[in-house]
Amino acid sequence: MDLRLNATFFDYSFVFVYLFFVIAIGVVTKRKVLTSEDYFLSGRSLPAWICALAFLSANIGATELLGMAANGSQYGLPTVHYYWIGAVPAMVFLGLMMMPFYYGSRVRSVPEYLRLRFNRATHLYQSIIFAVATILIAGVNLFALALIINVLIGLPLPVSILIAAGVVLLYTTMGGLTATMYNEVLQFFIIVAFLIPLTVGGLARVGGVDGLLATLNETQVLGKDGLTVWGGTGLGNTTNPYGNWIALLLGMGFVNSFGYWTTNFTEVQRALSAKDMSAAQRTPIIAAIPKMFLPLIIITPGLIAAVLVPELTTGELAHNEALPALIGEVMPTGLVGLALAALIAAFMAGMAANVSAFNTVVTYDIWQTYVRPGRVDTYYLKVGRKLTVAGVLIAIGAAFIAATFNNIQDYLQLLQSIFSAPLFATFILGMFWKRMAPEAGLWGLVAGALGAAGVQAGYMMGLLEFNSQQAASFTGSGMAFVFDVAVSVLVTWRREAKPLEELDGLVWGRTNMPIQGAQPAPDLHAVAVKEAKQQRTAVAVGEEPKKPPLKDNPWPLGMAVIVVLIILNVTVG
Repeated sequence: MDLRLNATFFDYSFVFVYLFFVIAIGVVTKRKVLTSEDYFLSGRSLPAWICALAFLSANIGATELLGMAANGSQYGLPTVHYYWIGAVPAMVFLGLMMMPFYYGSRVRSVPEYLRLRFNRATHLYQSIIFAVATILIAGVNLFALALIINVLIGLPLPVSILIAAGVVLLYTTMGGLTATMYNEVLQFFIIVAFLIPLTVGGLARVGGVDGLLATLNETQVLGKDGLTVWGGTGLGNTTNPYGNWIALLLGMGFVNSFGYWTTNFTEVQRALSAKDMSAAQRTPIIAAIPKMFLPLIIITPGLIAAVLVPELTTGELAHNEALPALIGEVMPTGLVGLALAALIAAFMAGMAANVSAFNTVVTYDIWQTYVRPGRVDTYYLKVGRKLTVAGVLIAIGAAFIAATFNNIQDYLQLLQSIFSAPLFATFILGMFWKRMAPEAGLWGLVAGALGAAGVQAGYMMGLLEFNSQQAASFTGSGMAFVFDVAVSVLVTWRREAKPLEELDGLVWGRTNMPIQGAQPAPDLHAVAVKEAKQQRTAVAVGEEPKKPPLKDNPWPLGMAVIVVLIILNVTVG
């Protein structure tokens, strides 16, 4: 099947205009980058809504557009688990429970928290692991875009990779995280503007929602559980492509999801850029609202492609090609350019997010801490820009690893189980268990990674059976969590815990500030005492004490999101 689009000059003008604005944002924001914190964390000055849209857009890369459409065309409606079980609960938890630790301690990265909570060995190990994982995922985004451009307009893979990587390199090197985040906001609106007409046009071709469901039921191209969310998840007869309900709730919903959303610095970095604690906490919760409803325009096109593109069922096309195939079937001349611009935007959002996280961690957590400590701030700013170039070049090589997978979500979930799941276990233990020994941080992470890798190796060698590669990854995530916790407890049993005074601001119940970090936190206790005195003084003179507005309180918003999520699972499931 030929997927080449009949793009006109008018279509290409969409791409040219988009690229102009992307580079212009980099040029404008470059003037605001005066310190390393400006470059890596936007000077911690952005409002919650900007951070929230950037937070969301950083995750809606080309990998999600291609991968979730591929999952929709291959597995059907159960793919919404990635959103309702595998994202939203963890995003709310991050905002309510974990951002106070991250933002309050003034750490500049997730690995830096591990140095303060555990020791330098744990910090160095995780910094290297994160840098490797981030570049591999950036390579996935790069391959995804190159694949799209090659399929749709015929540009050779190496050429499309170099052009796209060059644009990302240009604006991230100039404007740092601020340029990246403002571009991510722009990219979010462009992606939505493309997905809505694609979904509506596709539904029109198949007779609306009723016609789509009727055809899928009749043809059974998605299997018997393709149009149910929780169907086939029983323990006795598991036919759901993502496994039984235990694997879903614990593997995807707990370990994988919380491991990604609460400890992945690519996401947390956006919340750390917020102007104050309230904005930082509300960032992931605000992002969770559109996240709940994105399946309508991301997974539905995959369902439509399963009907309109029979080559996906026969194997003539890989499921990774479901989205480009549907674009060719549905998008008319004149809107093809919007599709191209949106796919380029999706790639740039994903890759730029990973590159900005990579250069921050390598600069702060490896270079400044272990290689060249004690230099002036401008030195690290220059290092960060050079590492941006290095990260993009390495990602170009990593793109060819992703090319070996038929479904790129298989590859992403494999990486997730090995790299993210152990980190989440270590964070949860470290934040809520004061007794956990410093040495347990490192050995727990190593044991968790080996546990997940063992499950993956067993599946690939045929020793373990699962319904899909992704089901194997969810089980691997669960094993990573178990191995990490078990080894951490054993090591802690034989080692001494840190003195409590060294855990201030780092564990639950120890809130005395400041802690001794690279960027010492403000004395939050003193601030609270000062505010209480001001309120008492106001009351004494007959004034009404000032209360923070309800809109700045993250708890009501977070609880409302969870209630809506439960309703969606019950009514649609």
